[in-house]
Amino acid sequence: MSKSLKVPHTLVLLFCMIVFAWLLTLVLPAGEFETTVNDHGREVVVADSYTQLPEVKAPPVWSIFTVIPRGLAAAQGIIFFVFLVGGALAVIRSTGALDAALASVLRRFGGRPAALIFMGMLAFAAGSSTIGMAEEYIPLIAILITLCVGMKMDTVTAVGIMVVGYGIGYGTAVINPFTLLVAQEVAGLEPVSGYGLRLVIFLPFLAIGFWHVRRYALKVSADPSASLVADIPEAQPPEPPEPRVLGVRDKAVLWLTLATLVVMVWGISQHGWYLVELGAVFVGLALAVGLVGGLSFDRMARQFTLGASELAGTALLIGFARGIELMLSDGLVLHTIVNALATPLTHAGAELAAIGMLFMQSVMNFFIPSGSGQAYVTMPLLAPVSDIVGVSRQVAVLAFQMGDGFMNMIVPTNAVLMGILGICGIPYNRWLRFIWPLSLQLFLAGCVCMVIAVLIGYQ
Repeated sequence: MSKSLKVPHTLVLLFCMIVFAWLLTLVLPAGEFETTVNDHGREVVVADSYTQLPEVKAPPVWSIFTVIPRGLAAAQGIIFFVFLVGGALAVIRSTGALDAALASVLRRFGGRPAALIFMGMLAFAAGSSTIGMAEEYIPLIAILITLCVGMKMDTVTAVGIMVVGYGIGYGTAVINPFTLLVAQEVAGLEPVSGYGLRLVIFLPFLAIGFWHVRRYALKVSADPSASLVADIPEAQPPEPPEPRVLGVRDKAVLWLTLATLVVMVWGISQHGWYLVELGAVFVGLALAVGLVGGLSFDRMARQFTLGASELAGTALLIGFARGIELMLSDGLVLHTIVNALATPLTHAGAELAAIGMLFMQSVMNFFIPSGSGQAYVTMPLLAPVSDIVGVSRQVAVLAFQMGDGFMNMIVPTNAVLMGILGICGIPYNRWLRFIWPLSLQLFLAGCVCMVIAVLIGYQ
């Protein structure tokens, strides 16, 4: 990536946005919408009820700093939940079951290129759609590259299987705790609600990704010189690590993890479980898989602590992002901005408004590639906008998901993507040539999906 494309750290961008939010409280008129409680018991904004308020004193300049700990405190529920999920996933990873399972899938279909591409993408997409896996896939890239090269495909194909798989998994996530649950919590929706449509669109979007990767792979198989990295020595296959065979303990860990996901969905739908109960489930899962996986209590504790610590950056992003909303709310200009965003979308009609939301989220992903952080920055604005333009908040969450997940495959600010490309020696400009046509196809398909969601009254 050239220096001209270098973007500051996301935390720097969020702090700058806090400063900008404070400046907006100095120049924008204060205003507010009337709110009401809808049939689902949620507080929503009443359309055409915006009124400007008498002159309101803007927050003091030192609130730029005090709003950060306030934001962390206001988002404590989701922050602690993220820590618990991260700790549990670290314990699961330390058993080696996930790596062994994915490696087993890749080896099993290694002699059939089309099956390898589809099953590999399906496995990565499923992991991202359910438990939010992404960087956990990185150790498997060397195995995947070796299998692809052995079948006359190149490293770009291998990275495509992994990145496109997890990007589509995030974009159509069914129960991803790091993006979907965060966005629904901010939007005031029940966790995992609306999963039916997301299950329906999962395979069609995966098919679009499969067709793109498979078509490129066929071209490279027929003519190796057509590879986008044929002239780059660094992008040739590395020595793969020795994968572990999937054992009895590994299978037990996987079944426990799957059973836990089923219990989560049952608890949410039947008993109204939320962050406290879901966090407790992940703690119990960590303990259970640790025991089944043969880990000592001390090792479980170390891995749990390590996994939680790896998400400290994500927790800070959530807190900083929540601080932006608090700053705008303190200055009573949040609804003023919502009114400015909603006015042109209202004139466009509900369907075009939904597409506009998807476009906004796609652009925002360049600046805030963290899904959790993006949810806290954008959903406080787009949730009330959806009330005004006549679409459900579930549609706004779907726009966030697709904008975040699909754009993660192409934006150079995505640390996971750039890390994978760096390991594989693929220059970003070569990857861009491979991925931009697919990104455009997914965006257009997403627009169609948004229109359908509006027409069917997606809730």
